[in-house]
Amino acid sequence: VKEVAKKTDDVAGDGTTTATVLAQALVKEGLRNVAAGANPLALKRGIEKAVEKITETLLKSAKDVETKEQIAATAGISAGDQSIGDLIAEAMDKVGNEGVITVEESNTFGLQLELT
Repeated sequence: VKEVAKKTDDVAGDGTTTATVLAQALVKEGLRNVAAGANPLALKRGIEKAVEKITETLLKSAKDVETKEQIAATAGISAGDQSIGDLIAEAMDKVGNEGVITVEESNTFGLQLELT
């Protein structure tokens, strides 16, 4: 389950809680089914097919986030704070798609954007 969370964070940067809950449910139900006599290999193949289909469906419904306003809205929802979303959109606007944004804790109060 830790590996799922780490990979999700590495690839997407978000969704680790959802991925962890789903992985835990798969493990729990998988073990329950195997204990009840299910074929572990058939169960594994079924999970792999389901993951493939879910991935395909998610990719079809995914939308690009392109404008500064879309970035601010998405980041604000993810952070649970629109002012953080606005700051992230501002940072992304300044560094571009290939830039790197680092978030650090500060000893001062408030939010601050610093370009180096």
